Amino acid sequence: MTKKLLFAGVMILAVALIATAADNITGKWTYEMQMGRGGGGGGGNGGGAPRVATLDLKVDGSTLTGTLTQPAFGRGGGGGAAPTPTEIKNGKVNGDTFSFDVTRAGRNGDQTTKYEGTFSGGQLNLKITRDTQNGPMTQEVVAKKATT
Repeated sequence: MTKKLLFAGVMILAVALIATAADNITGKWTYEMQMGRGGGGGGGNGGGAPRVATLDLKVDGSTLTGTLTQPAFGRGGGGGAAPTPTEIKNGKVNGDTFSFDVTRAGRNGDQTTKYEGTFSGGQLNLKITRDTQNGPMTQEVVAKKATT
């Protein structure tokens, strides 16, 4: 009987921890990304000023859904088009880790960016990987809960 109670207690605790992680990830998050190379050189914003992106995430069990809104890239210092939300795909949550993809139409066809992250200390630690002409490029950013 004691083993059954212990097992039941452990299972209840595991479910509570998963639910807490889901509650922690759900919501609006913002992060900054450095764009351009800082030295000019063809496109980007040239100056390397950060651009703010917004994630709007929702966890349902082990499924992660939502949108990513980030500024469009301008050429020659231009601001580009207004930011529009892009739906995330293949979103998964396992405890305090998560992953998803974002696919956008590009000049050379659809481009998929992969996001992997963990929730820790009240923030999302993200690893963002996208294919470039020079091979995969990975950037790590920290997203903070939006205050709106």
